[in-house]
Amino acid sequence: MRKILLAGIAALSATGAATAQEVTLRVHHFLSAEAPMHKGVLEPWEKMVEEKSGGRIDIQLFPSMQLGGKPPQLFDQARDGIVDVSWTLLGYTPGRFPVSEVFELPFLSGSASETTAALQDYQAKYMGDELKEVRPLLIHAPAAYKFHTKDKPIAAMADLGGLKIRTPSRTMTDGLSALGANPIGMPVPEIAQALTTGVINGAVIPWEVFGSLRIESVTKDHTEFGAENGGLSTSVMALVMNQAKYDGLPEDLKKVIDETTGAALAEIAGKAFDEAEAAERQKAIDAGGTINVIPEADLAEWKTATQPVTDAWVKAMSDAGHDGQAMLDDARAMLAAAQGK
Repeated sequence: MRKILLAGIAALSATGAATAQEVTLRVHHFLSAEAPMHKGVLEPWEKMVEEKSGGRIDIQLFPSMQLGGKPPQLFDQARDGIVDVSWTLLGYTPGRFPVSEVFELPFLSGSASETTAALQDYQAKYMGDELKEVRPLLIHAPAAYKFHTKDKPIAAMADLGGLKIRTPSRTMTDGLSALGANPIGMPVPEIAQALTTGVINGAVIPWEVFGSLRIESVTKDHTEFGAENGGLSTSVMALVMNQAKYDGLPEDLKKVIDETTGAALAEIAGKAFDEAEAAERQKAIDAGGTINVIPEADLAEWKTATQPVTDAWVKAMSDAGHDGQAMLDDARAMLAAAQGK
């Protein structure tokens, strides 16, 4: 009798455990587990979801492309259900998300918190069609990009002439070409080796990714434009979920996902990225790096050189049936509003 009773208790325990964890969400991305996106955004989100769901949703994080594929394939991995959730840069598939490229245009970005806040309004108004194949959980951006070079400092636009600079997106490729550089596209994880082997002379990236790339000892010269002048560029990042996976959740678990993503997660992401930006900048200085800030008086030259990139984006949007100038004006207004808070 005692054996039967114990067996029954064990069976009930097993049933309870199975009920407690109803859903597993596999989250895939290309950065290391030390990156601010992983530690400062995905890990807190994992904790929030599991707590709010009472353990019924189990978030499993897979950094560094552990589930296979290449970074440009991540969006489709979530769309196709290969993974449940993925995080990537929309710019890794050039030309596929042109509406989102507005914040990647030269000198239209700010801090991570500011640009991410602006993206919440812009996404709601303009990005529905581009994201309709997935369930968007977070659309955000890092702080404005800076130049980081290995052997030659960039103190003026002329210093870029002929330099091989890693570019993150189609718009920045056009921007770097307009500035006289030789843009070379590659995902972030490839930058360290490319710098070491001389494939590139420098990179356009934010400070926050330095720690996970471990390149503060490789790139000693850094060029900023000053937050008050708008950054050189940025990238639009997306955390997206397979739509069928979301649709299959019970209503109360959909609510958990909804309440922990969107604006709520955007605030966490903006803060995490800005804090990492400041910390990694200081580490680079401590490692002997030199930071050059382009003077306000010299910015007109840079902006004039890259204006055709902005004009081309506006025309492309208008040719596609949108009001490109209105979209650009809206993006600028949304960013200005976020900067004024």
